[in-house]
Amino acid sequence: MNEERLMEFLGRFVSDVGATITAGGVVIGDRLGLYQALADRPHLPDELAGRTGTAPRYVEEWLRGQAAGGYVEYDAATGRYFLTEEQAYALTDPDGPVLGGFQLALGALKAEPRITEAFRTGKGFGWHEHDGDVFAGCERFFRFGYTHSLVGEWLPALDGVEGALRSGIRVADVGCGHGASTTIMAQAFPASAFVGWDYHGASVGEARRRAEALGLAGRAEFRVGSGQTFDGGPYDLVTTFDALHDMGDPLGAARRVREQLSDDGTWMIVEPAAGSSLSENLNPVGRAYYGFSAFLCVPNALSQEGGYALGAQAGEEPVRRLAAEAGFGRFRRVAQTPFNIVYEARPGGVTV
Repeated sequence: MNEERLMEFLGRFVSDVGATITAGGVVIGDRLGLYQALADRPHLPDELAGRTGTAPRYVEEWLRGQAAGGYVEYDAATGRYFLTEEQAYALTDPDGPVLGGFQLALGALKAEPRITEAFRTGKGFGWHEHDGDVFAGCERFFRFGYTHSLVGEWLPALDGVEGALRSGIRVADVGCGHGASTTIMAQAFPASAFVGWDYHGASVGEARRRAEALGLAGRAEFRVGSGQTFDGGPYDLVTTFDALHDMGDPLGAARRVREQLSDDGTWMIVEPAAGSSLSENLNPVGRAYYGFSAFLCVPNALSQEGGYALGAQAGEEPVRRLAAEAGFGRFRRVAQTPFNIVYEARPGGVTV
């Protein structure tokens, strides 16, 4: 046994155990407003507890752990804790990916006994069976990218779509969850009509409430339906945001999109960022996505009719093949971020 490699592995283990339990601390800090208070000015533990209505001894231990993990800074000379500008940016934005990612991870881990059993049996575990933090955390994690890229970068990269949205077209957002992607588009393009679809009734209900709160009830509606059953077409644009790989019959969903799409329409497919081979995905982003995929994406797909699981790191080629088999003649990658890749599929032309 190589002692140096063993110690390197043990160091990774200590780091990962600390990161795992830190997820709980981050969610606590978010829910109790500890980060928000720290962003204002440095605090002693008692001061922070007083401002947030929490117990000083708990807050003291939380601060120590947060400082050890690099999420909070500690001034030994004054005994006070504070956030840097960068930490405050990442940890106080309720719509940021950091807080949402930790909430999603903790929510997913609550299903560990059921997922362990699924490993033994090969059976699925549906999205709707997970803890509520999965639904809320998933939306928070991905919403940051949608807010910053969807209207300004992704939609303009599609051939002729931005102008059509401004003039007024019909859009179906399939697998919409709590409706973040749908409402972002509806707010930006008031002349167009949007229908968000999701098989999870509770998420559809939450999407309706949010749309109403935003004053979009007349232009963004939400219905219960899966990727294989949504209707109401023809649509000029169909979107799937981080949803295709979760479907148990992605080819059936792609064919349904083609059926519901106008002959000159566009299917925008947003999927997790991934390389074309396993080796290209052996990195921190791939690690996170494979972990989430084992707990969420693959079990959900295997719980559905079709029983086929792409997984969150499928990459471009499987998506291209699905589009071709479903009858889309044109396919191209149009945009990419560290967390997502955006594809455009259109009918007509030479089969891809």
